[in-house]
Amino acid sequence: MPRFSIVIPAFNADNTLADTLDSLEHQTLTDWEALIVDDGSTDATRVIAEAAAGRDRRIRVIDNPAKGPSAARNLALTETTGEIIAFLDADDVWAPRKLEIMAQIFRNAGIDAAFSRIAFFDEAGTRTVSSLPGGHVTVPMLLGENPVCTMSNLAVRRAAFAATGGFDTRLVHNEDLEWLIRLVATGNRLVPVAETLVYYRTSPTGLSADLAAMSRGREAAVATALRHGFRTSARAEAIHLRYLARRALRTDAPPRETLRLALAGAWTSPAGFFSDLRRGVMTLAGALAAQILPRRTRRALFSH
Repeated sequence: MPRFSIVIPAFNADNTLADTLDSLEHQTLTDWEALIVDDGSTDATRVIAEAAAGRDRRIRVIDNPAKGPSAARNLALTETTGEIIAFLDADDVWAPRKLEIMAQIFRNAGIDAAFSRIAFFDEAGTRTVSSLPGGHVTVPMLLGENPVCTMSNLAVRRAAFAATGGFDTRLVHNEDLEWLIRLVATGNRLVPVAETLVYYRTSPTGLSADLAAMSRGREAAVATALRHGFRTSARAEAIHLRYLARRALRTDAPPRETLRLALAGAWTSPAGFFSDLRRGVMTLAGALAAQILPRRTRRALFSH
């Protein structure tokens, strides 16, 4: 049984998958298996995946057409055997010591899941890194802003993942947040690791750019929290609106929508929106400036 099982959902990712797999194959910890789940790609994704499987026996490729990333990740329970499950999106990159450091963290039997700091990058290079909470993650924290950011940043014990029942395949956006709330609400300990171990590729036209669908997924996550006895607050909603406004600044969202989100957040709870003063001020200032800046300039300033 390998120490880690890595699941890589892939759909039309031939521009990025090779870099993703290269980062996996160059991990300093070698005790892993990987499952690439092809969601019915029509480009060269399958060719790249099969080439990787041909040169590295730890990698397998299976088909799961038109099922989506949540269904792909759930295959970890039936198609892999590792003690710890980690997820890696087909456009992200891991630092070489990602699995080595995670293995050290999971020596603590009291830790059920872990994540690290993320560096955001695009064609121009790395722009910023994510911030980490001071302690283990709570449901109220998740209702404000998800510090994990991407499933490429999450490793979880197989037993804990199985106990949650996996991801809700009905959700297209915020399925990670809804699952994280179930994970934490049922008593699992999710902790941050003060290292930059994941490089998250940003795109103004990527899946994260669909703000309307993100809002619908958010409603499902809030409903899940409520079922577990956690009610959202004005402060948490303001922090989430700030997060959406920042997302909008990085995408091709209409400037008016960006400003609406920022103003709604500041109005809902000034204390929440400006809980991180610099982030709140920069988000509001950026939303105001976006009303007069050309799209190319907005991308250059805010895409990170």
